[in-house]
Amino acid sequence: MVVRHGKSDWSGAHSDRDRPVGDRGRRQATEAGAWLAAHLPSVDAVVVSPAQRTRTTWELVAAELVAPPAPLLDERVYGGWGEGLLGVVRGLPDGAITVVLVGHNPGVEDLVELLTGDWVAMPTASIAVVDLEVPWREAGRGAGRVRASGRPPA
Repeated sequence: MVVRHGKSDWSGAHSDRDRPVGDRGRRQATEAGAWLAAHLPSVDAVVVSPAQRTRTTWELVAAELVAPPAPLLDERVYGGWGEGLLGVVRGLPDGAITVVLVGHNPGVEDLVELLTGDWVAMPTASIAVVDLEVPWREAGRGAGRVRASGRPPA
């Protein structure tokens, strides 16, 4: 799964990396977590950008899951896209079947398109469920398909 962070709060003088999730984003992230909990048996691994808004988004999503894994913070996810994010995917743990990557736009849209050949809009707190047809290490252009995408209903 590829998840974009919840709507951020632009009211303060925070740096981009330190910008928090706003009230709307908190609701969105909780709804995304509830959707994941209802549609997935489990999550084996999660990779998160080190930015505050992505870390908070994962915390809120994880609070809805039965046994969420601890996040792996990866600097490449912050500001990454294309081949850089593909490198993150290729480095996922071998035993992980269901993985969540929590990141930013335009990177998350680019990653989904790279993996599937389909462009999917990724507004804040949206999810793209991508089924890969190859192991993580072999993931590349067109290696999967989009099974579901969008923002969970409120």
